[in-house]
Formats: sequence, C-alpha cells, structure tokens
Amino acid sequence: MSIDKKEIEIKVLDSLDELRPFFHADGGDMEFVEVQDDGTVIVRLLGSCSDCSMSSMTLKTGVEETIKKNCPQVKRVIGVNMPSTI
Repeated sequence: MSIDKKEIEIKVLDSLDELRPFFHADGGDMEFVEVQDDGTVIVRLLGSCSDCSMSSMTLKTGVEETIKKNCPQVKRVIGVNMPSTI
C-alpha cells in the first residue's frame, strides 16, 4: 500500500464522522476497529445498528462507498457483530 495505516485510519474516521448523523438518526453508530494489511477496514456496529436487518446493506452501500471514495486504498469494509442472516 502506498499510504500508511495511520493515514488510512484518519480518513476512515473522517468518513465515519461524515456518516455519523445518519447513524444517530436511527439510534445507532459505528466505530473504527482496525485497518488490515490487505486494505480491509473493520468497523463495529453499535446501538440499533448492531441488530438491524438493514445493517449489511448500509455497510456496503453507505459506509463502504463513502470510505472508498475518501480513501481509495481501502479494498473492502467489514463489520463485526453483524446480525446473522438465517
């Protein structure tokens, strides 16, 4: 990667701050967990986001798109404590 992990972390945190009003409007939030060497960013879903049936779609269409737009070095975003889909 041509950018170091700390710079990616800063851009991810800025992206989450940009999205935070939308999370809060639905009673939820997300926090940065880590950036891995392969460009994967891990976030933790909080509040109502942690058990919302739409969290997977929100993660891909909202969070991942925004983070990738702000930091193209990110390859994917995954959430921990996502609700299971059975």
